[in-house]
Amino acid sequence: MSNLIADWRDRPTHRRVWALAAPMILSNISVPLVALVDSTVVGHLPHAHQLGAVAVGASLYTFLAWAMGFLRMGSTGFAAQAAGRGDGAALRQILLQGLLLAMGLAILLGALGVPLSGVALHFMQPSAELDHLTREFFHTRLFGLPAALASYALVGWFLGTQNARAPLAILLSTNLVNIALNLWFVLGLEWGVVGAARASVIAEWTGALIGLFMTRKALRAYPGHIAWAALALWQSWRPLLAVNRDIFIRSLALQSVFFLITVQGARLGDATVAANALLLNGLLLTAHALDGLAHAVEALCGHAIGARDREALRRSLVVACGWSLLASMGFALLFLFAGHLFIEMQTDIQSVRDTAFLYLPYLAVLPLIAVWSYLLDGLFIGATRAREMRNAMLLTVILLLPFAWALQGLGNHGLWITFLLFMLLRSLTLGAFAWYLRKHDSWFAG
Repeated sequence: MSNLIADWRDRPTHRRVWALAAPMILSNISVPLVALVDSTVVGHLPHAHQLGAVAVGASLYTFLAWAMGFLRMGSTGFAAQAAGRGDGAALRQILLQGLLLAMGLAILLGALGVPLSGVALHFMQPSAELDHLTREFFHTRLFGLPAALASYALVGWFLGTQNARAPLAILLSTNLVNIALNLWFVLGLEWGVVGAARASVIAEWTGALIGLFMTRKALRAYPGHIAWAALALWQSWRPLLAVNRDIFIRSLALQSVFFLITVQGARLGDATVAANALLLNGLLLTAHALDGLAHAVEALCGHAIGARDREALRRSLVVACGWSLLASMGFALLFLFAGHLFIEMQTDIQSVRDTAFLYLPYLAVLPLIAVWSYLLDGLFIGATRAREMRNAMLLTVILLLPFAWALQGLGNHGLWITFLLFMLLRSLTLGAFAWYLRKHDSWFAG
């Protein structure tokens, strides 16, 4: 206990954590703000199926894009450890490999996205109006996929070098452009749901181009040259691909849970799927804010592992855990006492409001349960322990399945209870793997 108190009182660690976390929290908060603006703008159109189309279409796009989240997470861990070693050549190789992977995967997903979305909508069994608008929204969003995946690789790489200002510039520019164009296209030009999708596409390309421009200045701090010949060798790709493979499997399982919630909600009616979308915007707001601290854990812990500094690793975790707990309590109180205002801000469709009000208590509990999984993700990403992340997520999904089956008779209440159980199991399984690695002194192995 005395070590924990001493670690918490270490002022330099607090400064290092917040030097990374503060810009990332500011930039991350802009991501759910876009979803809030989408919901608020479209939510004030006359029909619930318009808001539902944005919710379902965004869920389809997110399923594809966020499943590629390994492009960010894999880049962060390797870049952080290379920065800890002061290896400029490795940093250049990681950046280039990440961007090449992003382009290749964007082409593949773009080709698969249209038929897969048709299959998904068939199983959702939405109303005819919801089906038509969802397809229009999703097909338009696919044009932004190459830029979105490139931004993942860029943000991850910048974080690994402990440069939080560049991700701030990328994410803020992307999301501020998105918000401005959303208001113009949907309300000014009256393009409706498709206007919201077009705004997102333009914004994603804006952010990616800004990120590419900023890499040149960032590389000056780490002298070195790209080993072009190494890019043609399988051995130079193998570590990154192995980590990315495991994070991909983990992300696919995670996004499957979120996607199935949307599918089940769509079967319960347009008002329910729209209400769940508004509530999940609260989760996005919480998750992206707390992820700012998790990103600090990724960079600082990866750097400490690269430098083999056990004390820095421990102190970074203690400080980030303390601040994350305080932040999650703040969000829980916010949704408990002001959640109705959060819903009313997003829509004036009374049926959607009334449905969302019923499930607000679940949203209030969620931050306290979910915070631990975000932090532990940060630790495993920084350590490039992707295999353990994969195994923990697969174990979580397996453990969740019998609960999900048993609770389906409770309708949307059962859906939210299942989701809370998922977040709890996710934290417990990651915690068990972290305890095992600590017990066997394996964080610094390899």
